[in-house]
Amino acid sequence: MSCHHYDHPHSRREFLRRAGCGFGAVALAALMRDNVLATEEGAPKPTAPSKFPDHVARAKNVIFLFMEGGPSHLDTFDRKPLLNELAGQGLPASFKAPITAMGESKSPLLACKRTWKQHGQSGLWISDWFNRVAEHADDLAIVHSCASDGINHAGGVCSMNTGSVFGGRPSLGAWVSYGLGSENQNLPGFVVIKDSEGTVVNGVRNWGSGFMPAVYQGVEFNVEGAPIKHLENPKGVTNARQREKLDLLAEFNREYGATRTDNTELEARIRGYELAYRMQAEAPAVVDLSKETEATKQLYGMDHEETAVFGRNCLLARRLVENGVRFVQLYSGAGSKWDSHKNIEPLHSKLCRSVDQPIAGLLSDLKMRGLLDETLVIWGGEFGRTPMSEQGDGRDHNPTGFTMWMAGGGVKGGQIFGATDDLGLYAVEDRLHVHDIHATILNLLGIDHTKLIYSHKGRPERIDQNEGHAYKKIVS
Repeated sequence: MSCHHYDHPHSRREFLRRAGCGFGAVALAALMRDNVLATEEGAPKPTAPSKFPDHVARAKNVIFLFMEGGPSHLDTFDRKPLLNELAGQGLPASFKAPITAMGESKSPLLACKRTWKQHGQSGLWISDWFNRVAEHADDLAIVHSCASDGINHAGGVCSMNTGSVFGGRPSLGAWVSYGLGSENQNLPGFVVIKDSEGTVVNGVRNWGSGFMPAVYQGVEFNVEGAPIKHLENPKGVTNARQREKLDLLAEFNREYGATRTDNTELEARIRGYELAYRMQAEAPAVVDLSKETEATKQLYGMDHEETAVFGRNCLLARRLVENGVRFVQLYSGAGSKWDSHKNIEPLHSKLCRSVDQPIAGLLSDLKMRGLLDETLVIWGGEFGRTPMSEQGDGRDHNPTGFTMWMAGGGVKGGQIFGATDDLGLYAVEDRLHVHDIHATILNLLGIDHTKLIYSHKGRPERIDQNEGHAYKKIVS
């Protein structure tokens, strides 16, 4: 074994430890000879694909459309005629008094002003705020009975992303990356794209890796301009020179990290440099939307100012999953813009118009390309809104019963799952807590969430904190 003159083993034990690690890597490579367990520096690649397969996957990739701030289920997908009949009155005495974020549980009920129609062969009720998405009614599995522990935005967004109202746990995308790895080693396995420079509540913790190695965290793409900066070498720097610099830097970093094995940030940085180098070859073509036809851009609404931003992001998401990115999360309303404590009509109207055409275009495009069957598209926010009014013309936070929908990825389209009460306040049938939602998503990806375990400080950790159950009714 060769050693640098400044790094000789200090003892026979140290020599055997280092040599043993090397011999073990040779044995592993000889025995496994499999891309799934391909090795880097004597250890399994943390981003190798399909590390925790459990059963046949219905979906290969996920696109999570996150409406930050809490979209109103009562004005979009969960029609409640009784709400309009009782508008202006207080919550009936038969209802348990809710705990609300702003403490206005006794405010009068607020009528829904939207026009509702039944769509598709399935006859799903969808409001006119989502007329274009409604064209895909027969692909939607609408879950009306979602629930969360997060009553405010910090806890709600954290809960929907990590399963806990408290920060510090790995995000859903990180768990998926840990469990399934990436199909394309030249692109990130988990990508996040916002619709503005606004800061999502809790910031990067929403796509962080928590107590798992930092290599599993999401990679945030730029909102404006080139999605990824600095993909080209500086002027005068050849690929060969760049490779030599990275090799030397990696050598220094690994020698420094050899005695600091608990520093996952350093290892993630090394892998980040390597990924950035590989991305220089492949990523420019993947994120270059100029090669898309005008018809495709129009399909996503990129020809109109109101829909251009989210349309661009949806088209990028399609190109990313098409090229092997495992988990893409798009944020609409970054900065909690869906939060409508007052003026819900103008605020929601504008936001719905900005995402309706792009989302419909994404579903159409995935379907035309044969990708919808293997791509799970998820729509929702951190919670819904209350049937009671706030400040006269708005709605408060409602984590006790709200709507999300899924499409593609092996779900039963054109169906309603679960239900809220007659006013849309509480989930009363097939209640799905965030833990159940996460377990269901992993199940569709071919993972038994009870077996996807990461040991942290001697404790076996799961995304659902041992509380979730996969909702099998939704699976086709």
